[in-house]
Amino acid sequence: MAEAHVPPFFIETIVVLSAAVIAVPITKRLGLGAVVGFLAAGMAIGPYGIGFFNEPERILGFAELGVVLLLFVIGLELEPARLWTMRRDIFGLGTAQVVISGLILTLGAMVFGLSWQVALIAGLGLALSSTAFALQMLQERGHLSTKYGQRAFGILLLQDMAIVPLLAMVSILAPAEADVEEASIAMQVVTVVAAVGFVIFAGRFLLSPLFQLLTASGARELMIAAALLVALGSAGLMSLVGLSMALGAFLSGVMLAESSYRHTLEADIEPFRTMLMGLFFMTVGMALELDLIVANWQRVVSAVVLLMLTKGILLWGLSRLFGSSNSDALRVAVTLPQGGEFAFVLFSTATAAAILPEESANILSAIVILTMLLTPLGAVGLDFVAERMKKHGDTTNKIETFEDACPSVLIVGFGRFGMMVAQMLTSEGISVTALDNKPDRINYARQYGYRVYYGDATRPDVLKAAGGENATLIALCIEDDRVMKQAILQIRSAFPNAALYCRATDRAHALDLTRLGVDYQIRETFESSLTFGRKALEFLGLPADRIDEVEDDVRKRDDERLTMQLAGGDLAGSDKLHQRTPRDESKSEKPD
Repeated sequence: MAEAHVPPFFIETIVVLSAAVIAVPITKRLGLGAVVGFLAAGMAIGPYGIGFFNEPERILGFAELGVVLLLFVIGLELEPARLWTMRRDIFGLGTAQVVISGLILTLGAMVFGLSWQVALIAGLGLALSSTAFALQMLQERGHLSTKYGQRAFGILLLQDMAIVPLLAMVSILAPAEADVEEASIAMQVVTVVAAVGFVIFAGRFLLSPLFQLLTASGARELMIAAALLVALGSAGLMSLVGLSMALGAFLSGVMLAESSYRHTLEADIEPFRTMLMGLFFMTVGMALELDLIVANWQRVVSAVVLLMLTKGILLWGLSRLFGSSNSDALRVAVTLPQGGEFAFVLFSTATAAAILPEESANILSAIVILTMLLTPLGAVGLDFVAERMKKHGDTTNKIETFEDACPSVLIVGFGRFGMMVAQMLTSEGISVTALDNKPDRINYARQYGYRVYYGDATRPDVLKAAGGENATLIALCIEDDRVMKQAILQIRSAFPNAALYCRATDRAHALDLTRLGVDYQIRETFESSLTFGRKALEFLGLPADRIDEVEDDVRKRDDERLTMQLAGGDLAGSDKLHQRTPRDESKSEKPD
């Protein structure tokens, strides 16, 4: 018998998936979140666990694509106008946090006996928090759209941008790079500006026409491939000019935030992002050198405690200074006290430049990983304190709850029927998100100022990305009866709390929708037919009160007939079609 061929990385994939499937449910059950589970799984199968993976750095580069895709998805949720409103948090609060934390931690490192160059690298590196870790934690808790979540994101965004000057600082501190020519620096600046400009231009003017062309082909696989190409391509371009890959992906996401294809792109990227993020945290867990921690446990424990306390107190104080409530400032403080993944990049670069000794870099990396592991405990502790205070009726320092700002109404299908529904709702100031799967219809609606996005009604992931999870009401205004039935079944399963209103194409469809248990259905021509009939009766000379009697009676008989048809078939109650409306003698006009 021929020897079975095992594909490359097959066994490794099985081990990684098995470790994640075992560890993540346990940590989530303990209230620590999925990230801690991935870290623990990585520690278990890494060089200091069972030793299945002895070189985690081999897969770390691939796993870092998870961070790239995460920033792309976050960018999709932030329109440029909204990003501009966050400028105070990004450039004010974020800059203050990095500079002040970096200086204090640098002084602390010098107290531990490090040279000023090493202390500066260590202090500024540890001042950076984990974008991947913090955003994952915020998303798991559903807090990313809260005031404190957006403030924390502004700080993280500035930290991601700060890695560029920090890496430049390493090259300046390195002896071999002391004589860098000014011309080469100027050329690098021009290259960076050109690359950023190209990403912004392409995202703003080229990508929407590309997605419209791909949509016309009807191949969903092409859309998925294009979404990955945009995210990874922009990240790669930024990497070529020395910027953060995550920053490039974020920029392209922001440029697509106003695109009609935003929610579909988010849904297509999400499975890849989730898997790669899990792999990233597992590789971080594998990199934790337990023997090094044991040998230097006093230094490591002291550094971890001081780092988290210092950053937590500074984050609380700065957040209060920039206008956060006490509860929001506390939540920012327990969300961002850890070290970040960009610290690994900074430390490895400094080691390669012969500034940071390898042993010191390994100890600093271990400190960063331990702070990641301990951060969820702080969040759980704050939740516990908040709950105790709530039970004791203390409202002065209550941790404030949050209701997501996602749209309360989701309209699926934006033809003439859906557009009129939207007009009724927006006339009352109700926020609406609309989906359609026809690019020409989307472009037409946008000419009239409506925000309509491309999306498939039968895909729960797209509906979720568009706000279905938080929708009070989902209105299905699509024409295809078969597609509507699939959508109803998916929505009832994925979003059971949303009221479901449906447009029926005809009477038979209305009966089917009633059997499916929708909250409300109406035939698309029913009301217009009654209005048409009213106008005809007016022309024939009937008084208004008699026309009202006729309309009320027709509506009543129609409802009775629908009930009879549900029990006895389409022909049941046919006699009610031909009954004459009895006159209400009490309303009859008296002769003069």
